[in-house]
Amino acid sequence: MAQGIFITLEGGEGAGKSTLVPALCEALQGLGFPRVHALREPGGTPAAEEIRAILKAPREGERLLDTTELLLMYAARAQLVGSLIRPALSRGEAVVCDRFDLSTLAYQGGGRQIPLGVIAKVREVAIGGFAPDLTLLLDLPVEQGMARARGRGAADRFELEQRPFFERVRAAYLDYAKAHPGEVEVVDASRGIGAVRADAVQRVTDFARARALA
Repeated sequence: MAQGIFITLEGGEGAGKSTLVPALCEALQGLGFPRVHALREPGGTPAAEEIRAILKAPREGERLLDTTELLLMYAARAQLVGSLIRPALSRGEAVVCDRFDLSTLAYQGGGRQIPLGVIAKVREVAIGGFAPDLTLLLDLPVEQGMARARGRGAADRFELEQRPFFERVRAAYLDYAKAHPGEVEVVDASRGIGAVRADAVQRVTDFARARALA
């Protein structure tokens, strides 16, 4: 594979994104990419991981403002794209990222209800028009996702949100996927992990092979 490829996984809490990352990396390695990077957002670099800690930690006393949250998300993303993702793609490597820009449209746009025009302005400064080659949206009912997330241990700041927030997040994800079928493929994440893994691996493999032949 002479051309790099950027694959992202999206979805609400408990959708199983982090579980799929190793399987997708293995599939891309099998297709001949010289190196495959497994990343997460926010995070992925030392500086971005420090920002992640601020965003994820439950806060007492001082509420993190929605605007602050948005700016921190894009600060971490700008660092990740500029210092790691773009250079890797230019070397013909593959990148698999647990969350990316669509998370902001869903969580800060849908969940927090920040106007999309505001998000677009911040995105332009942070990453311009940079976007994944393919996004898999792992979709499942909110109640099922919340139950899975609660089983993982202590909740982070986002997981502490209530059901209406996550319903708005899910709706924003699905609305975007419906409007951008060439960019986002919806995967039914309510199934068992084996079925979801096989489905996701097949989609990424088919996409990478077709892209290489184009």
